[in-house]
Amino acid sequence: MRGFPGHLLPRAFFEASPEMVAPRLLGKLLVHRIGTGLLAGRIVEVEAYLGPHNDPPDPAAHAHRGLTPRNQVLFGPAGHAYVYTIYGRYFCMNISCEIEGQAGCVLLRALEPVAGADRMAANRGLDAGAPVRMLASGPSRLCQAMSLTRISHNGLDIASAASPLEVRDDGFTPGEVMVTARIGIKHAVDWPLRFALAGHSCVSGPRGRTATAFVPSKIPSY
Repeated sequence: MRGFPGHLLPRAFFEASPEMVAPRLLGKLLVHRIGTGLLAGRIVEVEAYLGPHNDPPDPAAHAHRGLTPRNQVLFGPAGHAYVYTIYGRYFCMNISCEIEGQAGCVLLRALEPVAGADRMAANRGLDAGAPVRMLASGPSRLCQAMSLTRISHNGLDIASAASPLEVRDDGFTPGEVMVTARIGIKHAVDWPLRFALAGHSCVSGPRGRTATAFVPSKIPSY
């Protein structure tokens, strides 16, 4: 993206299993171009959701029962936005993974605002200068702050330079990463598929969850 640091992540970055893609996304930038403006946040928390081809399949994943009109983005090429509605009014954003036909995705759970924080606050109905943790900490807050909706952004190719929604690498090196069970689900509640930057103030969810810490050097690099 012209005038913005870093480089666009290629599609090949996302053509791996979600549990491999998820920790590698930490520290990358989610960038949304709005008119002449820009909203950007550093990804600090994610969750992996596995496709039905896995053994065992992930019962918490939207793709668990196979292809449907709602989840068809997940069965397409990697590197596309999968945005869905919860509670009839809020949105959550995922990024499709795996090769075409094998569904899998990474849910973006929290961002640290990097550009356009005042606009993010306004999108959330908050005053300018609101604590950054209130802006995009949690998947629905993230979508509100970044002006993301299902009707406008579901299916966008985030690996395309022509897309208004991208994930970029500006060279940021994450520190310690914590791994925990996923949050707010009813199935496979003990699967350790939530990844977050350890100690980061913008990470969502309750404090004190059982976690395993590891350093990104143990994550296969792209």
